[in-house]
Amino acid sequence: MSRLCHVVRVFTRGDEGGNHLGVLTDSRGLEGVVMQRIAADLGFSETIFLGHGDPPPVRIFTPGREMPFAGHPLVGITWLMRELGIPTSGRLRCGIGDVTVGYEGEAAWIEVSAERPVRPVVNPGPIARQLGLAAPLDMAWVDMPIPYLLIELPSADDVASAQFDQEGMESLGIGELDIFSRVGDRAMKARFFAPEAGVFEDPATGSAAVALASMLAFRGQRHGRLEISQGDEIGHPSTILLNWTPTTIRIGGTVRAVEERNLSQ
Repeated sequence: MSRLCHVVRVFTRGDEGGNHLGVLTDSRGLEGVVMQRIAADLGFSETIFLGHGDPPPVRIFTPGREMPFAGHPLVGITWLMRELGIPTSGRLRCGIGDVTVGYEGEAAWIEVSAERPVRPVVNPGPIARQLGLAAPLDMAWVDMPIPYLLIELPSADDVASAQFDQEGMESLGIGELDIFSRVGDRAMKARFFAPEAGVFEDPATGSAAVALASMLAFRGQRHGRLEISQGDEIGHPSTILLNWTPTTIRIGGTVRAVEERNLSQ
């Protein structure tokens, strides 16, 4: 049996870059083990499968595992549903519950609750040194619900020059790592690493942007708006638009279609 897979790029910078995503808009009859195999075969950071219901359920897989929540697949499928004329009530249902979705101009966006557990790292210096990083300005774990370690570095150059290996991260018990720095008042530069998910460095990570907003809100910045640059170091320049209030976090960006593939199952 053949299944149609749409390939798009999410969080593009203009027409360039973005994070590739596989989208199957008809997942009827597919078991989780088959979805996982499809995601591994495609090899993108994530592949998302749309089910039937109100709100429509989705399942998200990296090449290595299923994810309860991920931003770039949800933004990508939101954009594609409008392009294909697939009706939506403004919500999708993923592993963390219902997510509000919508559009603003040519950008698609998703919105989630601002309630995310944040656990500050009391003594961040040794962790940063073991990772070979500059002395951090801030460090915290944010549960997405998978725990992400977020590290704020002094400069964009510190972020760009960082080098990691999977063994080093695993020795510290870090499965997902987001490093970032401020670039003025309204911008951030970020990189995200997720070896446990089968994606060592991700081009653009919406869930990490949600985690960042949670961390900043925990530190007292209850409202904010940022433009996050990511992916330049691996040839996928990407831009994530982030804004948050005390109750909600919204991420969005532009999406571009790449191709359609027929997958044999």
